[in-house]
Amino acid sequence: MKRYTLILSMILGTVFFASAQQKTPTLTELTNKNMEAMDKKVKMNPTQRNIIYNYTMDMYREQLALTKKQQTGAFGDDDIAKFYRMQNETTKNIRNILKGDQQTDYDNFLEEQLRGGAKKKKKKHKDEEEEVVTGISGLKLPPTATPPDTKL
Repeated sequence: MKRYTLILSMILGTVFFASAQQKTPTLTELTNKNMEAMDKKVKMNPTQRNIIYNYTMDMYREQLALTKKQQTGAFGDDDIAKFYRMQNETTKNIRNILKGDQQTDYDNFLEEQLRGGAKKKKKKHKDEEEEVVTGISGLKLPPTATPPDTKL
């Protein structure tokens, strides 16, 4: 009886563990999410949006291929360098499509993405809002008061 209970618990544990694994986002999900975020920061016309969508999709296609290679263990420094080259080319091509203030907005968008996304506000109390700090400064502990000397 103990053996059956142990086998059943192992099977259920495996099923729950497998369902808890995160699913890799699809190519279209990644591209659409990036385009929505970019569209909020950089006001583009429909032609620019379509061209940039294609560039972004190509870049994410390469990124997903690299991720699959990493999972199988068959990747190297050449693959990573190739991806960074493609990412730089994509950024350069997007900057060539954008005009004037759009390029500045795009640079700000890229900096924001490198910092970890948009700064979000978190409610502290009903009327007060606290800014969430991202990056390395978010990891630093706030200064604490020194404890008073206690004698035992």
